[in-house]
Amino acid sequence: MAKQRFRDVKQGRIAPPQTRQKPQGSRRSGDTPRNATLRERFKAFLTDSFMILMPIMYIVFYLVFSGREGFAAHKLLGWIYILVPYIIITALFLIKSGQTPGMRAYSIRVVDAKSGKQPSAAAIWLRQILAVWDFLLFTWILQFFLKSHRTLHEILSGTALVEAPESGGSGR
Repeated sequence: MAKQRFRDVKQGRIAPPQTRQKPQGSRRSGDTPRNATLRERFKAFLTDSFMILMPIMYIVFYLVFSGREGFAAHKLLGWIYILVPYIIITALFLIKSGQTPGMRAYSIRVVDAKSGKQPSAAAIWLRQILAVWDFLLFTWILQFFLKSHRTLHEILSGTALVEAPESGGSGR
């Protein structure tokens, strides 16, 4: 097949070549959504880190411990002061809409892995608590080896990160 010139296609003299559409772009309402890619997960994590975690860390470092030296003297307590509010805030976001701000920015959401619907509050709390252990024990590396890209905390809590509908709103 001869290569088509862009100008001819643009001016309508030649029909544009037919390209294959990805199945997720043309999915019907009954189809299951695709799992979030590693790139989407990472970008959402970075966004949440800067929007949620960094303000908490600033408050703990400078308002609670009066600086870096105070935090260094009480590291374990400091990390508890950081992680507990982070878990609570992200869990509340997920319970309310199934998305954190980072997930909303990159059109992914948390769903129950079996039903594809909004997970229960208990599953979300379990997911968030296990996520900390998953991060600390480096078991998050599992997502690089599974086709579904699910992490250990998602497998144990029965949740999954999937593509959110493009309709906006809460993604429900």
